[in-house]
Amino acid sequence: MKQLLAFIIAAGCVLAGAAESKRPNIVFIFSDDHAYQAISAYNDPRQLIQTPNLDRIAREGMRFDRCLVPNSICGPSRATVMTGKYSHANRFYNNGNSRFDGSQTTMPKLLQSAGYQTAIVGKWHLVSDPTGFDYWEILPGQGVYYNPPMIRNGERVKHDGYVTENITDLSIEWLKKRDKSKPFLLMCHNKAPHREWEPNLKDLGHDGDRKYAEPETLFDDYAGRGKAEHEQDMTIEKTMTERDLKLVTPGQLTPEQLKVWNQYYESRNEAFRKANPQCRDLVRWKYNRYMHDYLGCIKSVDENAGRLLKFLDDAGLAENTIVVYSSDQGFYLGEHGWFDKRWIFEESLRSPLLVRWPGVTTPGSVNKDLVSNLDFAETFLEAAGAPIPAEMQGRSFVPLLKGQTPGDWRKSFYYHYYEHPAVHSVARHYGVVTNRYKLVRFYEPAFNYWELFDLQKDPRELRSVYGQPDYADVQKQLETELTRLRSELKVPDPDPEETIIKRGAGKGGKARGKKKGG
Repeated sequence: MKQLLAFIIAAGCVLAGAAESKRPNIVFIFSDDHAYQAISAYNDPRQLIQTPNLDRIAREGMRFDRCLVPNSICGPSRATVMTGKYSHANRFYNNGNSRFDGSQTTMPKLLQSAGYQTAIVGKWHLVSDPTGFDYWEILPGQGVYYNPPMIRNGERVKHDGYVTENITDLSIEWLKKRDKSKPFLLMCHNKAPHREWEPNLKDLGHDGDRKYAEPETLFDDYAGRGKAEHEQDMTIEKTMTERDLKLVTPGQLTPEQLKVWNQYYESRNEAFRKANPQCRDLVRWKYNRYMHDYLGCIKSVDENAGRLLKFLDDAGLAENTIVVYSSDQGFYLGEHGWFDKRWIFEESLRSPLLVRWPGVTTPGSVNKDLVSNLDFAETFLEAAGAPIPAEMQGRSFVPLLKGQTPGDWRKSFYYHYYEHPAVHSVARHYGVVTNRYKLVRFYEPAFNYWELFDLQKDPRELRSVYGQPDYADVQKQLETELTRLRSELKVPDPDPEETIIKRGAGKGGKARGKKKGG
């Protein structure tokens, strides 16, 4: 009898272990400010860079062409990923005054409760310490590119080398040491390619002094749009600093690293000063320097994504691991003369999203439904077989990964940006987005106007058609839909961010406009 009981217990353990192994692992690679235009799988006409490892995820999985963010700025985007909620619901509105409440329900906590091991390595940028993770090693604040300090489970440590390689090294190290009896969530979060776009030193000169094709709107004059577009402060022409342009060196380089830096930049900077370009020629020089540096950061992101994929292959984990690649929002690579993000407009609103799920997602598939980082938490939870809280505001796109679009999938999407006055001076606005139209309201008293864009006829969003008779019906429908979404999502009115801004102003709140925020 004892032998039979022992056998039953042993068999139960084997079956439990087999069931555990069937739940997919999740590797979530998340970069900071990675424009979809800078992933070759998205086929940007400028052909800015080849990203063979990220393209591999798309080739072996699904490429999403309309992944939208609800608030295009780093901290709020990360809070949305953690909670599956909009900024007004998770209370993280901006990078200047917000602090993430780690006591609230989050996707990593729910996965932990479901038996998953959880880890985050790299960029965090939510002010408070991470919760819901068995292991965390994060960059303080924005972090630095070279020899980065990090915080490991509350203890400050320092690493030598380049930040993207460091983050990948630590991610692989954790994978090697994890409890192999449990499924896992690994969030590998890059700093790159965030401003000031400092490449790995071995990648300086990666482009052979290439002259990059210019976006058609590099010299946009913002005619056909309103006050907010004219008064922003995020142009390549006027806003980029000497540090952005590598006319001064970063402070954390070692003497050996500084030598390599100077060998590349000094002669080119001297040639620039001697040529002394002016007007549009100066903008073109800045644009090309920006592209060299930004894309140099992407080169390392791609290479290190490849290292993670190879580890999964070599460790026999690839077939039971969902690999997700995305960014916290889109980014401008010279379109409209801009860098940065923040706007509801396409390059800012739309982030890359590539997902590989062997045995579930058809290799090489492309999805054009409206999805969002608002949906990531719900998707990860459903994939893991864990319950999804009713309070979450996104929706799992597991059906889309299986090639099935539910009949009631969203046809419209709500957007809301809060951070003004602040860095880059982009006015607060909200709006509704569909596959063809965008209706936008700039709602601060100093602006107080609407815009409407027809993406089919005006894909570069150069001319608002708000108030035009031909669009009266469309405008009315979108206004109704915007009201419905705000009600359904319980968006407060008046704007709750007003009180945060006013509270911060008495404590040097205006000064935060000088920061190079997320």
